[in-house]
Amino acid sequence: MGEDINGLHHVGHIVLDMDQAMERYRRLGFTVPAPAYPVLPRVAGGPVEPFGVSNTHVYFPGDFVELVAVIDETGRVPGGARPMPLQVPDDKLPGLVAALDATAANIASFLQRFQGLHIMIANTPDIDSVAARLTAGGVGHGGVHAVQRPVETSAGTRMEPARYLEISDPDLPAGRVPEGRIGFAENAPVEASQDQRHTGHPNGATGLVECVLCVADSALPELEQRYGTYFGQARALGPGAARFDRVDVTVVSASALADLLPGERPAALPAFVAYTVSVRDIAVTRRLLRANDIPVTRTGPGEMFVPASAALGAAIIFRQDD
Repeated sequence: MGEDINGLHHVGHIVLDMDQAMERYRRLGFTVPAPAYPVLPRVAGGPVEPFGVSNTHVYFPGDFVELVAVIDETGRVPGGARPMPLQVPDDKLPGLVAALDATAANIASFLQRFQGLHIMIANTPDIDSVAARLTAGGVGHGGVHAVQRPVETSAGTRMEPARYLEISDPDLPAGRVPEGRIGFAENAPVEASQDQRHTGHPNGATGLVECVLCVADSALPELEQRYGTYFGQARALGPGAARFDRVDVTVVSASALADLLPGERPAALPAFVAYTVSVRDIAVTRRLLRANDIPVTRTGPGEMFVPASAALGAAIIFRQDD
């Protein structure tokens, strides 16, 4: 079980203000391209307008961190944001508008819990196999959906096909589980000539290597069983902690969180509380963060983290690349 998974595809950091998030992530040493937002008429023949959500990606060669913010009722968009015109036949327009409104409402509901990580998507080379396995295991999900994702190339941005699946808890709205939104994504192969200009980061980050989920102590056994159905068997890390190696997710009980991330407390339970990026030289990363007045806590000779209070609700762990 879990052989159809090969790590994280991305995590989603939902923020209150995209301009603030871009500024903070750049101080953290990440390269952050301009965000994009959808524009289309709400009714056939009407004026185009922005609505839904704006997002941007902190890219690494094989994965990314997504920043997401809701476009408010005034239609205010982040500075430098790029409009992404959506064109559909008139008879399909109401459905697309409803879908964008539902996405914005979903993101807003996450923000009502807390600003921070609410999305964790696993990478798979065979999403049809994942869907069949989950169905056979009695796991609710919304089926496989095909979308177009923007890909940066030397010739500009182009849309590439991708397929995804979201797990659904029977007691929650579609595509939701208690900790947020989790699922799987399968990307079409991208040409080797894909432009890598957004994957170089001043902090030396080279990839997304872990996501950390915190749960109530009493809920840990049920969570390990549930995630075992999704991702395969966990590996015990010690009292109150386990790791699902195939998807690079560490689960920790609330009472054990301080052992992993000293001083951190979850904003809610269950919750994704942190993610980890690998870096080329931890000493260089530390100097950059300190020069930018970003607080850091060392947890070992090759690891440190920025507390959630300094990173918009999600602790960011920096780990020396092997």
